[in-house]
Amino acid sequence: MHKAARRRGGDPVSSLSKGVRKAEVSLRWDPSPRGEAPHDLDLVAGMYEGSGESGDPAYVVHFDSRSPDGTIILNRHSDTGQGFGDDEVLTLEFDRMAPVYGRVVVGVVIQQRDGRRVFGDIAHVGLSVEEDHRELAAEDFSSVSGSTAAVVCEFRRSAGGAWTFQPVLRGHDADPEGFLRAMGR
Repeated sequence: MHKAARRRGGDPVSSLSKGVRKAEVSLRWDPSPRGEAPHDLDLVAGMYEGSGESGDPAYVVHFDSRSPDGTIILNRHSDTGQGFGDDEVLTLEFDRMAPVYGRVVVGVVIQQRDGRRVFGDIAHVGLSVEEDHRELAAEDFSSVSGSTAAVVCEFRRSAGGAWTFQPVLRGHDADPEGFLRAMGR
């Protein structure tokens, strides 16, 4: 299933003439009902060398980690969805990324420790992508409600070196490890 995220504030792909320099991806969801096992969703990002059209990522940022060069950092991580505001926040600093990297894929995966869960099982799942407090995309996962994971967006380096943003919503039926291997394909 493939559906572009809703776009707000103009076309984010073409209106960023200087390219995306720093972006923030935020994920939120409601905690599980009382007495049920916690819902645990995770933001993940794969960094690919060159155009990264095939092969495994050079590095994956997930579960309280960061890229070796510090250009992709998971700033906030939640195992339950409890608290105010966004539950997970991923910061990507493209203007500092080494020229060897040409593609970054961002996804969301649901931990499957306590039985199979899909996006439709979790209340008020939402994601936003922003650059400099300007929303580039927002998603509610309704079009991939039967999936356990989803690719949500891609960033690509152009031939001129500027990074572009492309909203993507592609559902997967995979456990976290399987999704990490498949998300960039």
